[in-house]
Amino acid sequence: MHPNHHPPREGRKQRTTARRWAARHRRTARAHILRGACYGLGTGATGLAFMWLERLM
Repeated sequence: MHPNHHPPREGRKQRTTARRWAARHRRTARAHILRGACYGLGTGATGLAFMWLERLM
């Protein structure tokens, strides 16, 4: 047997592993989502401000 060979995981253990992975990465995912939302809001607000300024000129 190859020393790096791992036997196939069983269904229940695989789900538990996926849950643990999700729990570990949940905080990072939330931070990325929040950052993306903030960038989107800032970009939208900047665009609206420039459109408003163009109408005033």
